[in-house]
Amino acid sequence: QVRLEESGGGSVQAGGSLRLSCVASGRTFSSMTWFRQAPGKEREFVAGIGWSAGDPKYTGSVKGRFTISRDNAKNTVYLLLNSLEPEDTAVYYCAAGRPFAAVTISQSDYQSWGQGTQVTVSS
Repeated sequence: QVRLEESGGGSVQAGGSLRLSCVASGRTFSSMTWFRQAPGKEREFVAGIGWSAGDPKYTGSVKGRFTISRDNAKNTVYLLLNSLEPEDTAVYYCAAGRPFAAVTISQSDYQSWGQGTQVTVSS
């Protein structure tokens, strides 16, 4: 399994932006995803991207506001969060799946997880 480390979280006002980063300990040919867990809620899929940087997928509530990208030369995946809303407040987790597997929204398809980074959006 690859080790993952997220960074970039913080506290912003509604309408603000953040960029989350997830660095992998080594080269990965896995699809990479971001999940989030808000207080009192289950962890949910946010966005994912295929190993070749194609096939980006987003959950409906973030489409048009969040952008996922990856730089394989840096073993890093990014999540740009624009037009943040208080409902986006959560711990954001990065996850890696099996090599060359497609992006899915199921947590059980991802074997490696980071520790999470907190995003807090105030109104």
